[in-house]
Amino acid sequence: MHDPQQAEIIFGLSPLWFAGSLFVITYLLIVTERLNRAVIALTAASLMVFSGVLTQQAAVQGIDFNTIGLLTGMMIIVGITRDSGVFQYLAIKSAKIVKADPWGILVMLMLVTALLSALLDNVTTVLLIAPVTLLITDTLKLNAYPYLFAEIFASNIGGTATLIGDPPNIMIGSATGLGYNDFLFNLAPIALFILAITIVPIYLIWGRHLSAAPELIDKVMQYREIDAIKDWLLLKKSLFVLALVMLGFIVGHDHGLQPATVAMFGAALLLTLNCLPHEQEKQTEMVTKSLCEVEWITIFFFIGLFILVYGVETTGLLEILAHNVLEITQGDKAVTAISILFVSAIASAIIDNIPFVATMIPLIKNMAASFGGTEELLPIWWSLALGACLGGNGSLIGASANLIVAGFAERSGQPIRFLPFMLLAFPLMLASVFISSLYVYFRYF
Repeated sequence: MHDPQQAEIIFGLSPLWFAGSLFVITYLLIVTERLNRAVIALTAASLMVFSGVLTQQAAVQGIDFNTIGLLTGMMIIVGITRDSGVFQYLAIKSAKIVKADPWGILVMLMLVTALLSALLDNVTTVLLIAPVTLLITDTLKLNAYPYLFAEIFASNIGGTATLIGDPPNIMIGSATGLGYNDFLFNLAPIALFILAITIVPIYLIWGRHLSAAPELIDKVMQYREIDAIKDWLLLKKSLFVLALVMLGFIVGHDHGLQPATVAMFGAALLLTLNCLPHEQEKQTEMVTKSLCEVEWITIFFFIGLFILVYGVETTGLLEILAHNVLEITQGDKAVTAISILFVSAIASAIIDNIPFVATMIPLIKNMAASFGGTEELLPIWWSLALGACLGGNGSLIGASANLIVAGFAERSGQPIRFLPFMLLAFPLMLASVFISSLYVYFRYF
């Protein structure tokens, strides 16, 4: 592995202190937004290797290629599908259902986002919904921010409800053998309730002030959604591939297929179908255009962040923090469950929830003996899942889906700022976690 002595010689600090300090500095730099977040994360990742905390091989090990592959594959698929005009069709259709009322549109997009996040996964969902949202708000000359904010919350709440909705749930499921129905039965009821409750503050903050000029509403109502479809053949190819990919997500888990494999296969298949009828030169042009659709800033931000957090993890810092939680609770199961719920929520808002969950899983498994068997750990697993998934709403870097939405917003010239987002999102996240703690307490204890 790495040589801790080397880090001490270079910086005069133990690897634990160096990695912890680098993490804090990186986080502060991301918050100030003076430099692009991908540049900050990649610089920090490089310093982890230069300092000797990680070797290059270890740094590569720390990258979650399942997340990277899933994101890249879906971005390519969505980019090609967008050219068919299907998202414009969806935008017009959903707006017309609620008579183009701005608040009605926001609620509808929230519900669609939550449902798709539970059925597929929250990253794929925001890749499909964010472009639609920007189209509608653009037409009605509305500020996109309230809509995108609401969708970030809906995607993480919806993702909480099922095994495949959010990466922490996939990890917990594979570590414990809990299946799709277990997650649905235990987590979907509270996720549904939290979604309904979250609509209230969003209405009070923005909903009651949303309005659009009558002529713009008329303009939307006069649109013929069928005219939005620009390429019927491409639409058929795209929908065929999307259907295959969705099927792959649903059944792939039971057959050992990771979401990244499914998404990358879908991207390759759609690129093939798209290129086949054309000459070599035209194919190169089309593939270049498709690869330009990928949000590379987001992808490289993730790569840097994974290496940075893995560096912190290898020094044992996350393990020390997790052990402290278990010591403080003194073996009381209810106190342990509620503590894990709150700590994992706050940690997931600050760090990425994936490494935190990875650290907590073996620690919770070791508690089986003191609580009287693995069956007794179930409330603690549900607490970890709720905390890690809902905690993702606490900040812009709390969950993959948040960063995807931020990427779309930035590209459309309406960037979501880190601090203003967190000042509003963090208290709302804490409220949802408080509701979850009551649910865990009364349902399991």
